[in-house]
Order: sequence, then C-alpha cells, then structure tokens
Amino acid sequence: MSFNIDEFISRYKERAEAVKKRSIPPVGGDDRMAFIKQAESDYQDFMMIADSEIEVTEEYLIFKYKLDN
Repeated sequence: MSFNIDEFISRYKERAEAVKKRSIPPVGGDDRMAFIKQAESDYQDFMMIADSEIEVTEEYLIFKYKLDN
C-alpha cells in the first residue's frame, strides 16, 4: 500500500467543507451550542491537517503547521 499525500490532503479538505456545510439539527439551548462548538472544532482540526506541510520518512508521517496561519 502506498501513501498518496495529495489524496490525503484532498480528503481532509473535503471533510472540512462537509463540516462547514453540515446543517444544524433541530435542537435548542445547550445542545445546539454544543453542536456548533463541535462543528467549529472539527472544521479547525481538518483544515489544520489539510493546510500542513507533510513529510513522509521511513518511519513517520510528519505534519508541520505554521502557527501564524
């Protein structure tokens, strides 16, 4: 099995966009706020991976993300 970095990054970008487009279920109050907060965290996490510089070594997959992005 070979690792394709471009496909990997593409999948994470797609996941981030899916989170952005995710509709909010018909809940209110604290449940609604928890759902929104989780969606924001999911989006941020997926985009951090997608925007990372990725290095593949013999033993490691290394993600480098510049913190001032």
